Amino acid sequence: MATGTRSRRWAWWGAAIGLLLALLFFAPARWLNLALFQATQGQLQLVNARGTLWNGRGDLVLSGGEGSRGQTALPQGIRWKLGPGWSRGPALRAKLTSPCCTEQPVTLRLRPRWGGADVKLDAFNSRWPAAILIGLGTPWNTLYPDGRLQIQSPGFSIAWTSGRIRMEGRLQAQVQDLSTRVSTVRPLGSYQIELQARADSDEASLELKTLEGKLLLQGQGQWVGGRLRFRGEASAAPGHEAALINLLNIIGIRDGARSVLAFG
Repeated sequence: MATGTRSRRWAWWGAAIGLLLALLFFAPARWLNLALFQATQGQLQLVNARGTLWNGRGDLVLSGGEGSRGQTALPQGIRWKLGPGWSRGPALRAKLTSPCCTEQPVTLRLRPRWGGADVKLDAFNSRWPAAILIGLGTPWNTLYPDGRLQIQSPGFSIAWTSGRIRMEGRLQAQVQDLSTRVSTVRPLGSYQIELQARADSDEASLELKTLEGKLLLQGQGQWVGGRLRFRGEASAAPGHEAALINLLNIIGIRDGARSVLAFG
């Protein structure tokens, strides 16, 4: 009798473990949207998700956050593959592909640990429509940017520890032939933002510069403890002051011929 009871108990345990494994390996893709929504406070969403948590595709949507009315979707959506990886220890590896914007899969590794987590991005190069930023809300939904956005890195990592952020590596974004609906000058120019961080420092430096154009942008910033402090300025190239006066009034605080840009 005792043997039969133990056998039934083991059978129940086996069925429960089998069910948990089935849920784990065949978890629906929409579970990823729940995690992404919570992690970004609704600014990134994965809609029309198909497949499984481990291998699927969907439409990546950018918004101003929960309750925001404006949204933009990445053309042709995004595909992902999740699996085991290694990043100074066991990690979750993700390979992300977007038909419109990535020539090669973008690989990142997530390693949860006590009191935080590490995220490491392998080297990548990607190209995106600048108009996708409109969905993030202010100030993008006022400016309505258009142009070609290139984001690349030789490798970048972020570590969260007890609410603090430490970064390492270099991340660069270039926008080429930028234009906006609040200015008749088209294009305004091409610009570069570069973020650099060293492993032995809690600070990361940010630099904005003009590659070429009629609207001149420049600035410096520091990312300290998860907070960005940036100071810069915008001005018009000689001969374009009148055409850019409205845009300069919108994007910053006027100080004579220039417009001051300040965050944090």
